[in-house]
Amino acid sequence: MAAMPLLPEILLACAGLIFLMIGVFVGDRSAKPLAYAVAATLVAVFLIGLMMPAGPAFGGLFISDKLATFAKALIVIGAAATAVMAAARATPGDGSGAVRFEQPVLMLFAALGMMLMVSANDLISLYMGLELQSLSLYVLAAIRRDSLRATEAGLKYFVLGALSSGMLLYGCSLIYGYTGYTGFDMIAEQVLAAPDTNVGLVVGLVFLIAGLAFKVSAAPFHMWTPDVYEGADTPITAFFAAAPKAAALALFARVMADPLLGAAESWSQVVAMLAGISVVVGAFGALAQRNIKRLLAYSSIGHVGFALIGLAAASEIGVRGLLIYTAIYLFMNLAAFACVLAMRRDGEAVEDIDDLAGASRTHPAMALALAAILFSMAGIPPLAGFFGKLYVLQAAVAADLYVLAVVGVLASVVSCFYYIRLIKVMYFDEASDPLDGPMPRDLGMVLGVATIVILLFIVLPGPIVSEATAAAQQLFQN
Repeated sequence: MAAMPLLPEILLACAGLIFLMIGVFVGDRSAKPLAYAVAATLVAVFLIGLMMPAGPAFGGLFISDKLATFAKALIVIGAAATAVMAAARATPGDGSGAVRFEQPVLMLFAALGMMLMVSANDLISLYMGLELQSLSLYVLAAIRRDSLRATEAGLKYFVLGALSSGMLLYGCSLIYGYTGYTGFDMIAEQVLAAPDTNVGLVVGLVFLIAGLAFKVSAAPFHMWTPDVYEGADTPITAFFAAAPKAAALALFARVMADPLLGAAESWSQVVAMLAGISVVVGAFGALAQRNIKRLLAYSSIGHVGFALIGLAAASEIGVRGLLIYTAIYLFMNLAAFACVLAMRRDGEAVEDIDDLAGASRTHPAMALALAAILFSMAGIPPLAGFFGKLYVLQAAVAADLYVLAVVGVLASVVSCFYYIRLIKVMYFDEASDPLDGPMPRDLGMVLGVATIVILLFIVLPGPIVSEATAAAQQLFQN
């Protein structure tokens, strides 16, 4: 029964093949039912996973532990929510172009790759899960073949993604060459046994971190993010911003804090540099944006930088902060993209900031929810975003990373400008041509649930904080 911990992933792969065959025979008319089926399947296999025994699987290539469970919960929430959001657009003849049956199926296979990679306990299984996710995302980015922007976005993402995968694989090969092992447990023993950090290991670490930094869109490996966010269809952009980010950040934490914790003195400096650059690029890059999706792309770069501040601390409370921040960021992103997806005029999608003008009068509930989410992204108390930043900054201060903490605070102040600018447009600008209404029920449900989580975090932080704490403790006990 060595495969029992990975039974949910096996079931998910089988379901994906079944859905693919249904799509082939039924055609694009099955896009909306398949989107709902994918969302339901993801939730079902996760619940099955909670009943499976923890521990290693397939000879130690994979492991089911509290970190994997926490990350998979975020992956399932992000993927299921964005599948529901895609279903809101998967109506033939609506002009959105989001009617291909392959879209929800590819989301499922991407989620499968994410679930495998956060359970990886070996460099080889890590790479296999990462590439299953990446290949699905490449196709999703360019699935609208009739759109020049989508095709360009997919091509950029594929070329840069292939480069980053090569860098990551080269880093893995150097680590294998130094330690003689690909399994995380044996690598950890070799790293701890070494009297001094080997130059080959340091170089391997740098390449490995560079490859992972691309996957989380940390600066200066962020070049693809604004173009892909803008060019891809909005439900796909929402998917990119939610589940893959959560999975990649959890993977980042596992790789750095599990097999390579003994070399923390070397890699923490690199991660701290990535975090500092990311929060600055995210804050200042968004100032000149007029397209909401590009603005959210730079916003995501800044948020990833904040999450990496926790990892740079190389401590249990730092990883706890990263996991809490990732969970909060996931809900903020889902709510923001639900609002962007609902922005339509005369049946056509609109994405400019000015298109939000007067939304407080034509869509008061959506405007109020979006304002709360934007205040949370800016880190305004008592919303969840404030506490997310507080956790990672506390970890940075505890690790004596004072300069990094100050840079994070200053960048957060700068980011308040463009978040509050959106609120100003919604509440104080006059709309020359109001948006269509009302918001579709599917999008309203995603927006409502995500907003409630953000608002109630101050009074009910337990589920997220306790699970993140348990995951970080188990990771550092290993």
